[in-house]
Amino acid sequence: MKKIKVGVIGYGWVAGAHIQAINATSQAEVCAVYSSRPLNSDAVSAEHGSSIQCYQDLKDMLNDPSIDAVSVCSYPYQHRDHAVAAAKAGKHVILEKPMALSWKDCVAIRDAIEKAGVLSCICFECRYSSQFLTTKSIIDEGLLGRIHYGEIDYYHGIGPWYGQYRWNTRKDAGGSSLLSAGCHALDALLLCMGTDVESVTSLSTGSSSKDFKAYEYETTSVTLLKFKDGRVGKVASVIDCIQPYYFHTHLVGSEGSLLDNKLHSSKLGGLDKTRWSELSMKMLDSGDVSDHPYQSQFEAFFSALKKNKPMPLTHISDALRTHEILFAADRSAKSGGRTIKVS
Repeated sequence: MKKIKVGVIGYGWVAGAHIQAINATSQAEVCAVYSSRPLNSDAVSAEHGSSIQCYQDLKDMLNDPSIDAVSVCSYPYQHRDHAVAAAKAGKHVILEKPMALSWKDCVAIRDAIEKAGVLSCICFECRYSSQFLTTKSIIDEGLLGRIHYGEIDYYHGIGPWYGQYRWNTRKDAGGSSLLSAGCHALDALLLCMGTDVESVTSLSTGSSSKDFKAYEYETTSVTLLKFKDGRVGKVASVIDCIQPYYFHTHLVGSEGSLLDNKLHSSKLGGLDKTRWSELSMKMLDSGDVSDHPYQSQFEAFFSALKKNKPMPLTHISDALRTHEILFAADRSAKSGGRTIKVS
Protein backbone atom coordinates (compact mmCIF):
# COMPACT_ATOMS: atom_id res chain seq x y z
CA MET A 1 0.00 0.00 0.00
CA LYS A 2 1.43 3.36 -1.07
CA LYS A 3 2.25 5.53 1.91
CA ILE A 4 1.23 9.18 2.22
CA LYS A 5 4.29 11.39 1.81
CA VAL A 6 4.69 14.21 4.31
CA GLY A 7 6.93 17.26 4.30
CA VAL A 8 7.74 19.06 7.57
CA ILE A 9 8.18 22.82 7.91
CA GLY A 10 10.62 23.66 10.70
CA TYR A 11 13.10 21.39 12.40
CA GLY A 12 12.91 22.11 16.09
CA TRP A 13 11.73 20.26 19.17
CA VAL A 14 8.12 19.69 18.12
CA ALA A 15 9.11 18.73 14.56
CA GLY A 16 11.09 15.81 15.93
CA ALA A 17 7.98 14.55 17.73
CA HIS A 18 5.90 14.96 14.56
CA ILE A 19 8.40 13.05 12.45
CA GLN A 20 8.57 10.20 14.96
CA ALA A 21 4.77 10.01 15.23
CA ILE A 22 4.13 10.22 11.47
CA ASN A 23 6.69 7.51 10.74
CA ALA A 24 5.15 5.33 13.45
CA THR A 25 1.74 5.36 11.75
CA SER A 26 0.84 2.59 9.34
CA GLN A 27 -0.09 4.99 6.56
CA ALA A 28 2.49 7.75 6.13
CA GLU A 29 6.14 8.70 6.26
CA VAL A 30 8.14 11.91 6.31
CA CYS A 31 10.12 12.40 3.11
CA ALA A 32 11.17 16.05 3.34
CA VAL A 33 12.08 18.77 5.85
CA TYR A 34 12.35 22.50 5.29
CA SER A 35 14.45 24.56 7.69
CA SER A 36 15.82 28.09 7.49
CA ARG A 37 19.14 26.70 8.75
CA PRO A 38 21.22 24.30 6.64
CA LEU A 39 20.63 20.60 7.35
CA ASN A 40 22.40 17.51 6.09
CA SER A 41 19.93 15.14 4.45
CA ASP A 42 22.01 12.06 5.23
CA ALA A 43 22.30 12.99 8.90
CA VAL A 44 18.59 13.78 9.26
CA SER A 45 17.66 10.56 7.45
CA ALA A 46 19.92 8.54 9.70
CA GLU A 47 18.47 10.17 12.82
CA HIS A 48 14.90 9.25 11.88
CA GLY A 49 15.50 5.97 10.06
CA SER A 50 13.95 7.04 6.77
CA SER A 51 14.97 8.82 3.58
CA ILE A 52 14.45 12.57 4.14
CA GLN A 53 15.38 15.30 1.67
CA CYS A 54 16.27 18.57 3.38
CA TYR A 55 15.46 21.97 1.88
CA GLN A 56 16.46 25.52 2.70
CA ASP A 57 14.00 26.96 0.18
CA LEU A 58 10.35 26.37 1.10
CA LYS A 59 9.13 26.82 -2.46
CA ASP A 60 11.39 24.01 -3.63
CA MET A 61 9.91 21.62 -1.08
CA LEU A 62 6.31 22.65 -1.80
CA ASN A 63 6.93 22.22 -5.54
CA ASP A 64 7.73 18.53 -5.02
CA PRO A 65 4.70 16.72 -6.52
CA SER A 66 5.36 13.57 -4.48
CA ILE A 67 4.52 15.35 -1.21
CA ASP A 68 0.87 14.86 -0.25
CA ALA A 69 0.73 16.70 3.08
CA VAL A 70 2.74 19.22 5.06
CA SER A 71 3.18 19.43 8.82
CA VAL A 72 3.72 23.02 9.98
CA CYS A 73 6.04 22.98 13.01
CA SER A 74 7.49 26.47 12.75
CA TYR A 75 7.13 29.27 15.32
CA PRO A 76 3.52 30.41 15.90
CA TYR A 77 4.17 33.80 14.30
CA GLN A 78 5.15 31.97 11.09
CA HIS A 79 2.10 29.70 10.98
CA ARG A 80 -0.04 31.89 8.74
CA ASP A 81 2.57 32.24 6.00
CA HIS A 82 3.59 28.60 6.09
CA ALA A 83 0.09 27.10 6.30
CA VAL A 84 -1.23 29.35 3.53
CA ALA A 85 1.75 28.51 1.30
CA ALA A 86 1.23 24.79 1.87
CA ALA A 87 -2.48 25.01 1.06
CA LYS A 88 -1.85 27.06 -2.10
CA ALA A 89 0.61 24.35 -3.19
CA GLY A 90 -2.22 21.82 -2.91
CA LYS A 91 -0.85 20.05 0.17
CA HIS A 92 -3.05 18.81 3.00
CA VAL A 93 -2.14 20.67 6.19
CA ILE A 94 -1.17 19.51 9.68
CA LEU A 95 -0.81 22.64 11.82
CA GLU A 96 0.61 22.92 15.32
CA LYS A 97 -1.21 24.93 17.96
CA PRO A 98 -1.85 27.75 18.27
CA MET A 99 -3.08 28.12 14.69
CA ALA A 100 -1.75 31.69 14.74
CA LEU A 101 -1.34 34.63 17.11
CA SER A 102 -4.33 36.62 15.82
CA TRP A 103 -7.90 35.86 14.78
CA LYS A 104 -7.27 37.54 11.40
CA ASP A 105 -4.42 35.12 10.67
CA CYS A 106 -6.51 32.12 11.78
CA VAL A 107 -9.25 33.14 9.34
CA ALA A 108 -6.69 33.60 6.56
CA ILE A 109 -5.47 30.04 7.12
CA ARG A 110 -9.04 28.73 7.06
CA ASP A 111 -9.80 30.63 3.85
CA ALA A 112 -6.67 29.34 2.11
CA ILE A 113 -7.44 25.73 3.09
CA GLU A 114 -11.05 25.99 1.92
CA LYS A 115 -10.10 27.69 -1.36
CA ALA A 116 -7.47 25.03 -2.11
CA GLY A 117 -9.87 22.19 -1.25
CA VAL A 118 -7.30 20.46 0.94
CA LEU A 119 -7.93 18.74 4.27
CA SER A 120 -6.58 19.88 7.63
CA CYS A 121 -5.58 18.61 11.05
CA ILE A 122 -4.97 21.09 13.88
CA CYS A 123 -2.82 19.79 16.73
CA PHE A 124 -5.21 19.84 19.64
CA GLU A 125 -3.99 16.29 20.11
CA CYS A 126 -5.19 16.07 23.73
CA ARG A 127 -8.58 15.15 22.24
CA TYR A 128 -6.90 11.90 21.15
CA SER A 129 -5.39 11.17 24.57
CA SER A 130 -6.54 8.19 26.60
CA GLN A 131 -7.78 10.65 29.23
CA PHE A 132 -10.13 12.58 26.98
CA LEU A 133 -11.24 9.73 24.74
CA THR A 134 -12.38 8.02 27.95
CA THR A 135 -13.86 11.19 29.44
CA LYS A 136 -15.85 11.91 26.27
CA SER A 137 -17.16 8.32 26.20
CA ILE A 138 -18.36 8.69 29.80
CA ILE A 139 -20.16 11.91 28.88
CA ASP A 140 -21.70 10.39 25.75
CA GLU A 141 -22.92 7.37 27.72
CA GLY A 142 -24.81 9.74 30.03
CA LEU A 143 -22.98 8.71 33.19
CA LEU A 144 -22.67 12.34 34.28
CA GLY A 145 -26.10 13.44 33.09
CA ARG A 146 -26.30 17.10 32.05
CA ILE A 147 -23.03 18.84 32.89
CA HIS A 148 -23.81 22.24 34.39
CA TYR A 149 -20.31 23.08 35.60
CA GLY A 150 -16.87 22.12 34.39
CA GLU A 151 -13.35 23.26 35.05
CA ILE A 152 -10.30 22.17 33.11
CA ASP A 153 -7.03 23.80 34.09
CA TYR A 154 -3.51 23.73 32.66
CA TYR A 155 -0.60 23.88 35.13
CA HIS A 156 2.86 23.70 33.59
CA GLY A 157 5.83 25.80 34.60
CA ILE A 158 7.48 26.86 31.33
CA GLY A 159 10.68 28.27 32.77
CA PRO A 160 14.36 28.36 31.72
CA TRP A 161 14.57 24.57 32.17
CA TYR A 162 12.08 24.00 29.34
CA GLY A 163 12.91 24.02 25.61
CA GLN A 164 10.01 26.27 24.58
CA TYR A 165 11.09 28.96 27.06
CA ARG A 166 13.78 30.55 24.87
CA TRP A 167 11.20 32.02 22.46
CA ASN A 168 7.97 31.57 24.43
CA THR A 169 8.74 34.54 26.69
CA ARG A 170 8.25 37.03 23.82
CA LYS A 171 4.86 38.61 23.27
CA ASP A 172 5.28 38.31 19.49
CA ALA A 173 6.07 34.59 19.78
CA GLY A 174 4.23 33.14 22.80
CA GLY A 175 1.36 35.60 22.64
CA SER A 176 -0.41 34.89 25.93
CA SER A 177 -0.70 32.20 28.58
CA LEU A 178 -3.67 30.67 26.72
CA LEU A 179 -2.06 30.87 23.27
CA SER A 180 1.22 29.51 24.57
CA ALA A 181 -0.16 26.36 26.18
CA GLY A 182 -3.42 26.77 28.09
CA CYS A 183 -5.37 26.51 24.83
CA HIS A 184 -5.23 22.72 25.34
CA ALA A 185 -7.33 23.08 28.50
CA LEU A 186 -9.81 25.46 26.86
CA ASP A 187 -10.15 23.12 23.90
CA ALA A 188 -10.72 20.15 26.22
CA LEU A 189 -13.46 22.01 28.10
CA LEU A 190 -15.22 22.80 24.82
CA LEU A 191 -14.93 19.14 23.83
CA CYS A 192 -16.68 18.16 27.07
CA MET A 193 -19.27 20.93 27.35
CA GLY A 194 -19.83 22.05 23.76
CA THR A 195 -19.01 25.26 21.94
CA ASP A 196 -22.24 27.23 22.43
CA VAL A 197 -20.50 29.90 24.50
CA GLU A 198 -22.28 33.22 25.03
CA SER A 199 -19.59 35.22 26.83
CA VAL A 200 -16.23 35.03 28.58
CA THR A 201 -14.72 36.95 31.48
CA SER A 202 -11.00 36.67 32.15
CA LEU A 203 -8.35 38.03 34.51
CA SER A 204 -4.60 37.58 34.34
CA THR A 205 -1.59 37.95 36.58
CA GLY A 206 1.96 36.64 36.85
CA SER A 207 4.52 35.13 39.20
CA SER A 208 7.14 37.22 41.02
CA SER A 209 9.69 34.40 40.63
CA LYS A 210 12.90 35.36 38.84
CA ASP A 211 12.46 32.30 36.63
CA PHE A 212 9.52 33.97 34.87
CA LYS A 213 10.61 37.62 34.82
CA ALA A 214 11.62 37.42 31.15
CA TYR A 215 8.00 36.99 30.06
CA GLU A 216 6.58 39.98 28.18
CA TYR A 217 2.99 39.01 29.01
CA GLU A 218 1.11 37.84 32.10
CA THR A 219 1.65 34.13 32.53
CA THR A 220 -1.43 33.12 34.53
CA SER A 221 -5.02 33.65 33.45
CA VAL A 222 -8.38 32.42 34.66
CA THR A 223 -11.39 32.51 32.35
CA LEU A 224 -15.07 32.03 33.14
CA LEU A 225 -17.28 30.84 30.30
CA LYS A 226 -21.04 31.36 30.24
CA PHE A 227 -22.89 29.05 27.88
CA LYS A 228 -26.07 30.17 26.13
CA ASP A 229 -28.15 27.66 28.11
CA GLY A 230 -26.88 29.00 31.45
CA ARG A 231 -24.16 26.44 32.16
CA VAL A 232 -20.79 27.66 33.45
CA GLY A 233 -17.19 26.63 32.83
CA LYS A 234 -13.76 27.72 34.01
CA VAL A 235 -10.27 27.45 32.54
CA ALA A 236 -7.06 28.38 34.37
CA SER A 237 -3.89 28.64 32.33
CA VAL A 238 -0.83 28.72 34.60
CA ILE A 239 2.53 28.51 32.86
CA ASP A 240 4.49 30.10 35.73
CA CYS A 241 3.87 27.50 38.44
CA ILE A 242 6.54 25.68 40.44
CA GLN A 243 4.99 22.20 40.54
CA PRO A 244 4.67 19.04 38.45
CA TYR A 245 2.61 19.22 35.24
CA TYR A 246 -1.11 18.93 35.99
CA PHE A 247 -4.09 18.88 33.59
CA HIS A 248 -6.87 19.32 36.15
CA THR A 249 -10.35 18.15 35.11
CA HIS A 250 -13.56 18.39 37.14
CA LEU A 251 -16.97 17.96 35.48
CA VAL A 252 -20.16 18.17 37.54
CA GLY A 253 -23.45 16.87 36.17
CA SER A 254 -26.99 15.92 37.15
CA GLU A 255 -26.10 12.22 37.47
CA GLY A 256 -22.51 12.32 38.65
CA SER A 257 -19.08 13.91 38.56
CA LEU A 258 -15.67 13.20 37.07
CA LEU A 259 -12.50 14.36 38.83
CA ASP A 260 -9.35 13.69 36.80
CA ASN A 261 -9.29 9.86 36.64
CA LYS A 262 -12.05 9.33 39.21
CA LEU A 263 -15.75 8.82 38.55
CA HIS A 264 -18.85 9.03 40.72
CA SER A 265 -22.18 8.24 39.02
CA SER A 266 -25.70 7.44 40.16
CA LYS A 267 -26.13 5.60 36.85
CA LEU A 268 -23.90 2.73 37.97
CA GLY A 269 -25.49 0.38 40.50
CA GLY A 270 -23.52 -1.52 43.13
CA LEU A 271 -20.81 1.10 43.66
CA ASP A 272 -19.85 2.49 47.05
CA LYS A 273 -21.49 5.93 46.88
CA THR A 274 -19.16 7.28 49.57
CA ARG A 275 -16.05 6.81 47.42
CA TRP A 276 -14.75 7.68 43.98
CA SER A 277 -14.24 4.87 41.45
CA GLU A 278 -10.86 5.06 39.72
CA LEU A 279 -10.62 4.85 35.93
CA SER A 280 -7.69 3.02 34.33
CA MET A 281 -6.88 5.66 31.72
CA LYS A 282 -3.51 7.22 30.94
CA MET A 283 -3.48 10.76 32.24
CA LEU A 284 -1.98 13.79 30.55
CA ASP A 285 0.92 14.22 32.93
CA SER A 286 3.70 15.79 30.89
CA GLY A 287 4.24 18.80 28.67
CA ASP A 288 6.95 16.99 26.75
CA VAL A 289 5.94 16.73 23.09
CA SER A 290 7.35 13.20 22.99
CA ASP A 291 4.52 12.20 25.36
CA HIS A 292 1.74 13.81 23.32
CA PRO A 293 -0.73 11.48 21.53
CA TYR A 294 0.29 12.65 18.06
CA GLN A 295 0.42 9.16 16.59
CA SER A 296 -3.25 8.44 17.30
CA GLN A 297 -4.25 11.83 15.94
CA PHE A 298 -2.16 11.50 12.79
CA GLU A 299 -3.39 7.96 12.16
CA ALA A 300 -6.95 9.32 12.20
CA PHE A 301 -5.96 12.16 9.85
CA PHE A 302 -4.32 9.87 7.32
CA SER A 303 -7.38 7.60 7.39
CA ALA A 304 -9.51 10.68 6.68
CA LEU A 305 -7.25 11.65 3.77
CA LYS A 306 -7.63 8.26 2.15
CA LYS A 307 -11.42 8.55 2.43
CA ASN A 308 -11.34 12.24 1.38
CA LYS A 309 -13.34 13.10 4.48
CA PRO A 310 -12.85 15.85 7.10
CA MET A 311 -10.64 15.10 10.07
CA PRO A 312 -12.67 13.95 13.12
CA LEU A 313 -12.29 15.84 16.44
CA THR A 314 -9.51 18.22 15.34
CA HIS A 315 -10.82 19.63 12.06
CA ILE A 316 -10.03 23.28 11.41
CA SER A 317 -13.64 24.27 12.19
CA ASP A 318 -13.25 22.81 15.72
CA ALA A 319 -9.97 24.62 16.23
CA LEU A 320 -11.32 27.92 14.90
CA ARG A 321 -14.08 27.96 17.49
CA THR A 322 -11.56 27.30 20.26
CA HIS A 323 -9.39 30.16 19.00
CA GLU A 324 -12.36 32.51 18.66
CA ILE A 325 -13.22 31.98 22.33
CA LEU A 326 -9.53 32.15 23.29
CA PHE A 327 -9.03 35.55 21.65
CA ALA A 328 -12.18 36.84 23.35
CA ALA A 329 -10.76 35.68 26.70
CA ASP A 330 -7.47 37.45 26.05
CA ARG A 331 -9.34 40.65 25.15
CA SER A 332 -11.24 40.38 28.42
CA ALA A 333 -8.03 39.92 30.43
CA LYS A 334 -6.40 42.86 28.67
CA SER A 335 -9.38 45.05 29.60
CA GLY A 336 -9.09 44.08 33.27
CA GLY A 337 -11.92 41.58 33.29
CA ARG A 338 -14.63 43.10 31.10
CA THR A 339 -17.13 40.48 29.93
CA ILE A 340 -16.79 39.83 26.20
CA LYS A 341 -19.66 38.50 24.11
CA VAL A 342 -18.77 35.63 21.78
CA SER A 343 -20.50 35.53 18.40
